[in-house]
Amino acid sequence: MAGAKMARRSRQAPPLLLHLLLGFLLLVHVPSAAPQSFIGINYGDVADNLPPPSSTARLLKSTTIGKVLFADDATLAAQLVPALQNVYDALPPNSSIKVSTVNAMDVLASSDPPSSGAFKPALAAALDPLLAFLSKTGSPFLVNPYPYFAYQDDPRPDTLAFCLFQPNAGRPDAGSGLTYTSMFDAQVDAVRAALDAKGYKDVEVVVAETGWPHSGGADEAGASVENARAFVSGLVSHLRSLVGTPRMPGKSVDTYLFAVYDENLKPGKASEKSFGVFQTTLTETYPTGLMRNGTAGLAPAPAPTPAQKVPPASPPPATPQVTPTPPVQPGAAAASRHTRSAAESSRTFSALHLFACFGFMALLV
Repeated sequence: MAGAKMARRSRQAPPLLLHLLLGFLLLVHVPSAAPQSFIGINYGDVADNLPPPSSTARLLKSTTIGKVLFADDATLAAQLVPALQNVYDALPPNSSIKVSTVNAMDVLASSDPPSSGAFKPALAAALDPLLAFLSKTGSPFLVNPYPYFAYQDDPRPDTLAFCLFQPNAGRPDAGSGLTYTSMFDAQVDAVRAALDAKGYKDVEVVVAETGWPHSGGADEAGASVENARAFVSGLVSHLRSLVGTPRMPGKSVDTYLFAVYDENLKPGKASEKSFGVFQTTLTETYPTGLMRNGTAGLAPAPAPTPAQKVPPASPPPATPQVTPTPPVQPGAAAASRHTRSAAESSRTFSALHLFACFGFMALLV
């Protein structure tokens, strides 16, 4: 594809972060024979001004958001696939629960044009066992594409339109004969091409994180409310259209937005704190097309308690679909755009955190 390079940098979680992907909730997303779009959202908690969990649950119930993804850390470097296998083996027989791991776009050695998508050979020792596990268990390959960072690498007007789902001339892929009109589709299809090249056409691609910051520093081109609104509302419309991607037409890719709220304690550049789709007052940061009632949010939440976290609670009666997902980015640390210090993260997989996630989602049902 001529023009901007399709950046492989992404807003990543720290190496080997355990994600708890809670699905099959009774809130919105239920099995259906008919094709449908699915949009979830990430719950980041690197903040000291978050509303009570009950208020957040009430807010999310007023939207068309179907699932919430939580995060906790784990140091599992050489134990990734064995750890995933242990979790899978502990599931009930014939369970529909999926076990997977999040990957940054940095796992790709090539992504432009999308048909050239290929994994880095140096990561084969880690990725090959993972892909085999995903194929065997019917679990998806989770990836974090961020068109925002592609625009950071090539801040031209035509690149911005390409990243924001706005009208543009399109970018042909000579290798496939397809034409792309959005960076999101190009990034997703590059991952699809890499999986196909490895012989894993049966492994589904799921977008575990994507978003656009609504503010940033003077050196962060494109971080604005207008661009964040254009990206998120454009993405929502694109997913709901069920048009799919050029390589995967007619199928909406399951996608999780980042994030529910801003994270005012997040280290790094100003934009890292500013991915919140909602404000802690329970109103939209900008129009997203996600609200059910056509309003901009709910009534103000009670005053938050500093450093408030999601409290532990008992699991809900229904059995949710849980996907523990530690992102594997061997060799990609230098390109990290989303790194937490040891002080901000326990680096352990906690059963307490698991129950906290269940407890929060119980409020949504």
